[in-house]
Amino acid sequence: MPAPKKALRRSLTVTSAALTALAVLSPAALAAPDPSTSPTPTPPASMSTKGGARLGKPGTQVDLAGGAPELPKDITARSWIVADAESGDVLAAHNAHWRLAPASTLKMLFADTLLPKWPKTTEHKVAVSDLAGIGAGSSLVGVKEEETYSVHDLWLGVFLRSGNDAVHVLSAMNGGVDQTVADMNEHAEELQALDTNVVSPDGYDAPHQVSSAYDLTLFARSGLQKKDFREYASTVRAKFPGQTEKDKKGKTTRKPFEIQNTNRLLSGDSDMDVYPGIAGVKNGNTTNAGATFTGVAERNGKVLLVTVMNPAKDEHNEVYKETARLFDWGFAAAGKARPVGELVRPMSAAQASPAPDASGEAGGTGSGDAGTKPVAGATASEGGGGVGVAAGIAAGVLALLAGGAYLVNRRWPLPDLVRRRTRP
Repeated sequence: MPAPKKALRRSLTVTSAALTALAVLSPAALAAPDPSTSPTPTPPASMSTKGGARLGKPGTQVDLAGGAPELPKDITARSWIVADAESGDVLAAHNAHWRLAPASTLKMLFADTLLPKWPKTTEHKVAVSDLAGIGAGSSLVGVKEEETYSVHDLWLGVFLRSGNDAVHVLSAMNGGVDQTVADMNEHAEELQALDTNVVSPDGYDAPHQVSSAYDLTLFARSGLQKKDFREYASTVRAKFPGQTEKDKKGKTTRKPFEIQNTNRLLSGDSDMDVYPGIAGVKNGNTTNAGATFTGVAERNGKVLLVTVMNPAKDEHNEVYKETARLFDWGFAAAGKARPVGELVRPMSAAQASPAPDASGEAGGTGSGDAGTKPVAGATASEGGGGVGVAAGIAAGVLALLAGGAYLVNRRWPLPDLVRRRTRP
């Protein structure tokens, strides 16, 4: 990226002046079609070629060599991608770099940016100003003014309920929404996610807020390097602190209530089962973005990432159903379909891969304490308003690629990725 544009990305905030400047310098980055006003949208003829020339072409890109099965016929999403989470190989893609509204899948970038900043046990009393500016109709976990929450509580609210209220409180702790937006844009640049422009940290619809299936997959892959990210993303249900109440005698109580992950491949629903091997990651849905989802799943030692953006078919849970079909295809095609591109590594990792630390984490998990226990085990403590039963998610270890694997430019292995075991 040229230096002036790079500097602009780093200084970007939600102020109108910055948005105007960006529009002048990079109009292509802001050309996000609006599904609500474009009933028959088409992707740009030319898109980013990050990760390979074929990924910049409109339409479906796949190379069915070696007896690979045909792609499923009933995929209606405007954009999607199927990739090997460890090697970075893109097995197939459709308009991978189309800049579209991301909805709450953008929270993956939010989490990957802010998770290392505080230990889980850090507590924060919510000020009235912390909850200012939350968009109408936002998904909420139920954060209340003047109540105290741990950072652990707030991250549960972000991952399980996609709570924009929890996002705004964490943003306030980080110096405010503008600072958080700037941090997210800078981190996106570090990840080489150059289709992305953050305006609102929670993914709420905002002018010029865009990402792509390719970038969302990069965010998931980066986040999954962190044990705490994997723990939250794979947690099915948990307890969240309620509001403090006082009885007639003046005694105060604060009862927690249960929250459940809205990722239907992880939690299931009336019209679909839990997807075998699923371990996260994040879903989203807004008027402008439609339904969006990035998931990670493991089968027979192979770990895949699938991102689906805005299916045209308007059916209940369609984004999850299309994701499941692409997962099925990806596992069947692994080792047969020739890659059509690759997921690039972060700029710092590409320059010099860090050796794994004592826990096996490439680069560690920051200052939090999330890396001190297995990922979202079948049972977990509920102390401090914490994680409940993760409904069958078990910690397992994917063998880290030894020695020289870290020197392979595009390989960025995922440590200790969770695996699915038989549900009770």
